[in-house]
Amino acid sequence: MSIALFLLNLIFAPQTALLPPSPNHSVTYTIVAPPVITPRAVTLQPGSYSANLPKQLPHYTVTATVYTPDVRQTDSEPFITADNSRIPRNHSSKTRWVAVSRDLLKHWGGPLKYGDQVRVSGLSDELDGVYVIHDTMNRRHRHCIDVLVNEREIRGRMTRDDFGLWKGVRITKVSASEAWNEG
Repeated sequence: MSIALFLLNLIFAPQTALLPPSPNHSVTYTIVAPPVITPRAVTLQPGSYSANLPKQLPHYTVTATVYTPDVRQTDSEPFITADNSRIPRNHSSKTRWVAVSRDLLKHWGGPLKYGDQVRVSGLSDELDGVYVIHDTMNRRHRHCIDVLVNEREIRGRMTRDDFGLWKGVRITKVSASEAWNEG
């Protein structure tokens, strides 16, 4: 036997099966019921539990629009964002990238920075969700976000009155633990 097999047998000893009881010995089995769990009342002192609750993150109410990586809607390099990320040419709305106005970015005195994740709600069922900040809007915009979408996915919908411009959209910076749970 090689040394490796010897060590494997020594560390991981083979399990032997238990033999069934012989016919001349009687076997008695005892069935134990699982413990009963009953609810109990808990008294909380005012203020004692607030330290364990997550901190309420601030939210901002903004106007939201959608954009595609097109020279007419961006600058001369439509597939390169302000933080130097590259938008994949075959991206979809699942990419979940967003541009924010400068007043919301930390570089210009705002609360957010590139790479932050924000929860956007108030657009539509298919567009609401968590987005990553990768781009900056033109300096003329204030309290606005621009959601990156694929032109093929929105074709024909931009002419509708209820698609492409939303007022009263709520964005909230996502904490690291919440982003991890988002899946």
